[in-house]
Amino acid sequence: MSASVVHSLWTTAADPISKIDAPKIEYAQLAPVLIIVGAAVVGILVEGFVPRRFRYYAQTFVATAALVSAFAAVVALAADGYGTTRAGIAAMGAIAVDGPALFLQGTILLTALVGLFTFAERRLDPEVQGNRVDSFAAQASAVPGSENEKKAVRAGFTTTEVFPLLLFAVAGMLVFPAANDLVTLFVALEVLSLPLYLLCALARRKRLISQEAAVKYFLLGSFASAFLLFGIALLYGYAGSMSYARIAQVVDGTIPEVDPALVNTMGNDVLLLVGAGLLIMGLLFKVGAVPFHMWTPDVYQGAPTPVTGLMAAATKVAAFGALLRVLYVLLPGLRWDWRPVMWAVAIVTMLGGAIFAITQTDVKRLLAYSAISHAGFVLAGVIATTPSGISSVLFYLAAYSFVTIGAFAVVTLVRDAGGEATHLSKWAGLGRRSPLVAAVFAVFLLAFAGIPLTSGFAGKFAVFKAAAEGGAVPLVVVGVIASAIAAFFYIRVIVLMFFSEPRPEGPTVAVPSPLTMTAIAVGVVVTVVLGVAPQYFLELAGDAGVFVR
Repeated sequence: MSASVVHSLWTTAADPISKIDAPKIEYAQLAPVLIIVGAAVVGILVEGFVPRRFRYYAQTFVATAALVSAFAAVVALAADGYGTTRAGIAAMGAIAVDGPALFLQGTILLTALVGLFTFAERRLDPEVQGNRVDSFAAQASAVPGSENEKKAVRAGFTTTEVFPLLLFAVAGMLVFPAANDLVTLFVALEVLSLPLYLLCALARRKRLISQEAAVKYFLLGSFASAFLLFGIALLYGYAGSMSYARIAQVVDGTIPEVDPALVNTMGNDVLLLVGAGLLIMGLLFKVGAVPFHMWTPDVYQGAPTPVTGLMAAATKVAAFGALLRVLYVLLPGLRWDWRPVMWAVAIVTMLGGAIFAITQTDVKRLLAYSAISHAGFVLAGVIATTPSGISSVLFYLAAYSFVTIGAFAVVTLVRDAGGEATHLSKWAGLGRRSPLVAAVFAVFLLAFAGIPLTSGFAGKFAVFKAAAEGGAVPLVVVGVIASAIAAFFYIRVIVLMFFSEPRPEGPTVAVPSPLTMTAIAVGVVVTVVLGVAPQYFLELAGDAGVFVR
């Protein structure tokens, strides 16, 4: 066989290569994400080139400026009408710029800014060799208890890499609820998750528990990512596209033209149902819904408390935003299939979180199960499948995130010789030792319980009203019962703080810097304002509650 014949076996005549169009990127509409990513890269350069003694101040300034600038960009986009009349798809179909995306991005950025203040706190632990230290390991690479770690502690080192890690996580959170195709959704999930896996392992005190929490989070998160990725593959096999709008058209049967190669797969509902189920399962893991919640109490307890606060607030906002967009934009044609499943998940999440919280003796684990229960309340609004359901979920997420981050900021203040005193028995009599701190924590607990004149009541009322209007009245009844159960353990903590005798060897309340004071004050103000005068913010969420396809 001649060489020319062999060559022809794997080559064929082709038309001249046509011009490849350059991608069209709307940089102004992507400004919030680009600002955060750019600042995160600057933070890495700061670590490499700025002397150690200046890094803390440089990183704090860069992160704060980035979060404020990105929030200003979100406000500017909303003012230009991108949340309403000019809503559209950017980055060649990858990112949606619409009301829910901008509302959730604004909430994430403000929550992350408040969380940044707790990251930067350096007055709670005793000084080491005259140096102030923070909540994070002196040298993350050192083996716990090793001589290298002891040297780093004596030198007063601080792990300033946490600031760019925070920004990278926030960048993923900004893209996650705005993703308009399945590849972007997965990439955003990994970008927000990987920095959090690292941050969970960086506690200065109780490092082994912290590293155990990070390993659990990483392993279970990897399984969840695998489920989500497998679901994406099946949906692509079903519809032949990664685009939310294209898949939704295939599901609805309204696709204008069908590729002959996809005729058989488009009629295969097994691919669709299994793929959608795996995709939703991966998202339910991130929101901490039962039965995908087992990582939550262990990770919340073991991670540094500033990281726990950020995860419980901002990550949950991003994850619910992504879940909303998947159910309302990608799978509206499957509503009668996914609603019964989500009913069951919402019921067991509300009741499971409330019941298991009663048995907890650690305040961080109690707040973790509280977060699980609240995920069930938010799912009640998701299930409504009405415009009021979307707006109620947006409002609830905004209200809940500030209460949560404020509550975890208070937890960082109650300390003993071993660091944070998180066992509930040590909180006995706290109201007599430090009335102001106990009163602030009581406000947050009452908001979690949904007591009137707090943001928690306004949020629960909104999601329950939306669920009832959507035909889910039994779900509302279960939600009220779960709220009553939850009120028991919240009020039990308040009684413990104010009506128990303080122990002589009890913990002390550290005097924080203005950073943590600001974080707590913002939490209290938002809790009270959204509880006393929620109407403006409900209307804002209502105006932002329309997805673009």
